[in-house]
Amino acid sequence: MKESATQFIKQITHPIKGKLFLLLKLPSAFFSGVRIQSITEERCVVTVPYKWFSQNPFRSTYFACLAMAAEMTTGVLGLMQITGRKPAVSMLVVNIEGSFFKKATDVTSFVCDDGKQMEHLVDEAIATGEAKSMKAKSIGRNKAGEIVAEFYITWSFKVKS
Repeated sequence: MKESATQFIKQITHPIKGKLFLLLKLPSAFFSGVRIQSITEERCVVTVPYKWFSQNPFRSTYFACLAMAAEMTTGVLGLMQITGRKPAVSMLVVNIEGSFFKKATDVTSFVCDDGKQMEHLVDEAIATGEAKSMKAKSIGRNKAGEIVAEFYITWSFKVKS
């Protein structure tokens, strides 16, 4: 594992520094209860609870909170890959697609397993100097293991000029 990835994981999973990052950089995720449960170079798991702050009028988790958790699984993996890179690399969401299969009425756990693919794409963006994009997949399941939602978030990676 790269030293920068190790340091990133250590920072983002730190009980205080991780929450402070959410509060300062993603306050809506912080107040909605979105939390990183685990992260490796390959995989990120993020949860979103069903609670007053994340609910909709239909007694389920608001779709935007589900999308936020799904995006975070992919975004954290991408952020890990660009942290400490020379030259510096920027990342941006360029598209999002979502499908909903079941009401989210308890904790929903989103998983993205595209970390290695992102690493290779960032390497390629640096090597070629061209913007590269990929569609990352995040699947949300309830406590029973049933699929609640599935998102595809397209990220663009580009060397900063």
